[in-house]
Amino acid sequence: MKPRIPALPALRALETAARLHSFTRAAQELNVTHSAVSHHLRALEEELGTVLFNRSGPRMIPTPACERLAAAVRKSLEDLAEALDQARAQGAGVTYLQVSVMADFASAWLIRRLAAFAEQHPDIELMLRIHYQLEPPDPDSVDIGIWHRRINRKGYLCRKLLDDRVIAVASPALLARYPGYTLADVPRMPMLRWTMRSWRDWLTAAGLPPDEPERGPVFDDPGIMLQAAVAGQGLATARWRMARHDLENGNLVQIGDISIPASMEYFVAWRENHVREAAITRFYHWLNTQLENDAPAPGAPLNPATN
Repeated sequence: MKPRIPALPALRALETAARLHSFTRAAQELNVTHSAVSHHLRALEEELGTVLFNRSGPRMIPTPACERLAAAVRKSLEDLAEALDQARAQGAGVTYLQVSVMADFASAWLIRRLAAFAEQHPDIELMLRIHYQLEPPDPDSVDIGIWHRRINRKGYLCRKLLDDRVIAVASPALLARYPGYTLADVPRMPMLRWTMRSWRDWLTAAGLPPDEPERGPVFDDPGIMLQAAVAGQGLATARWRMARHDLENGNLVQIGDISIPASMEYFVAWRENHVREAAITRFYHWLNTQLENDAPAPGAPLNPATN
């Protein structure tokens, strides 16, 4: 016979008290009495035969066994909430997809295309989780991810999303401060820096001294750095596809016709035989179609600032 699973109110009391380190605050969050929380947790300790909390002044400190159980309960409650949302959505003819996406890809490319996706796929609702770190999150925590690192976990599909080139860009307002400038003048201009990309390769390709700028703002998000370039704060290196919208709108111009290979790729990953695989596949094919409809990476620059 399978062991009996404690009642849901007791498990919720345990998770909340472990997270808040307080029976009183747990009672307030759950909208029950302090005595109800205490009763649930005493009953759990008797049923499990182990101590779940130790008192330290006004704080209730969960034991290691309690921490493990609370983490499992928290994950189960999250899974249950998601399943309920999906059931409600299915009843309404809608599928929710949780999408983890790199911040730069989201801000510079994906967000402005979400309306087009919604129009083409009204039965799919995207729930975006913006990711900033180079290493992906736990791929099991979302339905599909767009990350810089390949997922090599058994049971996962992982596809390279796009090829791209890196160019240097600046705002027309910034360049207006250097009338008649040439590429040789670039090193004396303000240069924005990204923690994951050096200026050296672009400077070398431009025939300039490959000296990394020692001054200028440093960004850990290339999408924010691109916005700083649009605002006239300095020159920036950027993926051509990420800068394309601002190039076409005249917010940015490309410096010369120099482009170098992009060193960091994007990968799309999702679990095989996912319960929402049909919707995931439609989103993935839409991404590819949108990227294919983009003009190819330039052989000649858009809005070149110099020849």
